[in-house]
Amino acid sequence: MRMQPSSATAVPRLHPFGRLAIILLTALGWLGTAGRAAETLGQGAAVLDADFETSPSDSAWAGQLRYATGFESPRSLCVDHRSGGNPPTIRVPLPAENLRGCTLRGSAMVKADGVSAKPNPWNGIKFMLAIETSDRKLWPQAALDTGSFDWQRAVFSAKVPADATAATLVLGLEQVTGTVCFDNVRIVVAKLPSTAKPAPAPGIAFKGHALPRLRGAMVSPNIDEDGLRTLGREWNANVIRWQLVRHGRPGQPSSLEDYDAWLEGALKRLDAALPLCQRYGIYVVVDLHSPPGGKSTVSGYVGSDDRLFTNRAVQDKFVELWRGIARRYKDVAPIWGFDLANEPVEEFVEEGCDDWHALAERTARAIREIDPQRTIILEAPPWGGPDSLADFTPIAVPNVVYSAHMYVPGQFTHQGVHQRDQPPVTYPGEIGGKSWDKAALQAALQPVIDFQKNYNVHIYIGEFSAIRWAPGDSACRYLRDVIEICEEHGWDWSYHAFREWSGWSVEHGPDRNDTQPAAQPTDRQRLLREWFAKNQKPTWMRQD
Repeated sequence: MRMQPSSATAVPRLHPFGRLAIILLTALGWLGTAGRAAETLGQGAAVLDADFETSPSDSAWAGQLRYATGFESPRSLCVDHRSGGNPPTIRVPLPAENLRGCTLRGSAMVKADGVSAKPNPWNGIKFMLAIETSDRKLWPQAALDTGSFDWQRAVFSAKVPADATAATLVLGLEQVTGTVCFDNVRIVVAKLPSTAKPAPAPGIAFKGHALPRLRGAMVSPNIDEDGLRTLGREWNANVIRWQLVRHGRPGQPSSLEDYDAWLEGALKRLDAALPLCQRYGIYVVVDLHSPPGGKSTVSGYVGSDDRLFTNRAVQDKFVELWRGIARRYKDVAPIWGFDLANEPVEEFVEEGCDDWHALAERTARAIREIDPQRTIILEAPPWGGPDSLADFTPIAVPNVVYSAHMYVPGQFTHQGVHQRDQPPVTYPGEIGGKSWDKAALQAALQPVIDFQKNYNVHIYIGEFSAIRWAPGDSACRYLRDVIEICEEHGWDWSYHAFREWSGWSVEHGPDRNDTQPAAQPTDRQRLLREWFAKNQKPTWMRQD
């Protein structure tokens, strides 16, 4: 569930110093090898390397930047901001045209003193790349705490899109006060662009089922029999996405010690629901919402990030747990597929660890050793959004369905979720300075359309939604347009979510303060049921 702010909502406000970037590039030698083409850099080569041991002589530094003792060295670069005005940031342009398709690894030593609380989760200390294409912006950045802390390593990974037009390193503070110091700032090429694209899969694209379409909803793992009966029998849905999800304090790593016990408990809840799914003719997507090693998101659920990409032992555990799930559900008819990880985010891929593509392929091969036929469902990083498939390629494993989640534009779909006082946003209309209608949604989904056509694969839109308190009938109109696009392209889909959180519930009305189901069906409920009425049921449905 994309409760984390997307790039459409989390727009960093950057305040360049003007001449300062040029000062840094020339006086500190930050250009390094940045002017060379990516293919001449080679994997592991430095695009940017700064240890701040050289002093520039320019008044632009005064009062905003200063030197202090570095990490095991005489110098580090420090940024101070006490109150008022815009916090300072340093912007250093990188040669985007030479880095297209590369995966970059950023690392730095960072020290903080009295950094104030973040007004939004994406604010605070900035060690970040700002990447632009003709139609989107990305902000991969290191996850850093506030307050005061001694020198610690900050890291992030970033895939530069093949159509990138600009890439800028950003250091400093954003909408907070305090002091931050940087040392040993490096951007290196972790992975070169893929030179060969896989050929399209032969024949008819694999779906993993024989029905004309799967239409349904994501559900809470605490759903009861009445909920499954309502969704499957009364509403006629034929698929659910079942979350294996755990929760924790936002920003904190999840415990590995009790992971196996937690997972076993979560799977037992699924085991109890499967006979009901067979009774009501509902296919099940097993969604590993909380893999081992993840940290809690701003919404409190453990995500697919952190140690999943920095600890090889955690990655091996991930592969082995999917072996166990494959054995457990081999030949279980209601299981449609295994969604390997919800919205993976490669904040940083440590040397010696697999990136998501490699880890997913290794995991899929392990599943195939046990179950040659089970549908494997794969989302792409970051966050599984439509644009995540723009630079992704299929894994070399058969019977895979590719998935995306649709919450674009996030300023509309998530209005009031993270900022209660956000001004109302209407769809269709101008959102974030751009006109949004069905054609714009189709354009946002174009990477998914292209991926489907280029590789002859089946698509599953595993999540899409609009918050119920969107103005007027905006939420219904948005959902209608997304569903129509799915139907036009033959995609299976599941709405987010049924009897989970009331904010997404189609059984609740538009008043966010009213947490009781509406007395009469909402326009959103009627819309879903109109489409569910077209569903056919699987042949394994138990007749009783």
